[in-house]
Amino acid sequence: MSSLSLAVRDSSTMLRRNLLHARRYPSLTLNLLLTPIMLLLLFVYVFGDTMSAGIGGGGGPDRSAYIAYLVPGLLLMTIGSTTIGTAVSVSNDMTEGIIARFRTMAIHRPSVLIGHVVGSVLQSVISVVLVGAVAVAIGFRSTDATGLEWLAAFGLLVLFALALTWIAVGMGLISPNAEAASNNAMPLIFLPLISSAFVPVDSMPGWFQPIAEYQPFTPAIETLRGLLLGTEIGHNGWLALAWCLGLAVLGYFWSTAKFNNDPK
Repeated sequence: MSSLSLAVRDSSTMLRRNLLHARRYPSLTLNLLLTPIMLLLLFVYVFGDTMSAGIGGGGGPDRSAYIAYLVPGLLLMTIGSTTIGTAVSVSNDMTEGIIARFRTMAIHRPSVLIGHVVGSVLQSVISVVLVGAVAVAIGFRSTDATGLEWLAAFGLLVLFALALTWIAVGMGLISPNAEAASNNAMPLIFLPLISSAFVPVDSMPGWFQPIAEYQPFTPAIETLRGLLLGTEIGHNGWLALAWCLGLAVLGYFWSTAKFNNDPK
């Protein structure tokens, strides 16, 4: 077989392996998926009236304005939550001895990581669809977005999932156990909480605004918000693209270097 055929075959095998693991042990994925869903319901039904009045300029108790504002951020937070499972899965593989067995076999070495990455991206997309369905069920609408804008929004979500997944793989590789991997990946959930996901950046204290603004989630959220809701995107589109590509490249080289040098 050619090198390309071998790589595709082995990567497909590793992808099937990871998808089977996710199907047989769904508790981790479900637990991580519940976090953005619970936050969505909490902020809409508990804080929705107050938040909507603030964002909508003091209008009545209609929550629709805040639902529209909230959903793009929670879709990206869903991706961050899902990739924590990737870090845990990679760490388990590294500590349970299966990687040592793979190293003795005539397989394409990067296929082990590629299987994790592709499987995680697919799970992220499914999780985003599920959270989006809940959002639609409670009142989220995006009637002004064109077909091209929907396609661009989907592309941004996939690219963001790819970038965070490679970072999560690296976190799993440097972690001595699954618990450490979960803790190391916690910034993927924490960063959306200090972004523009829940409130506008300009409503935050002045000293805190740079923290919220100069991180990967805020420009991605504002870009997704602009694509789905027609708000101003400005320079956020290029920033989101740069963050995604930069994190993907960094995560890829970090993960592959660590995987190839790890003696276990």
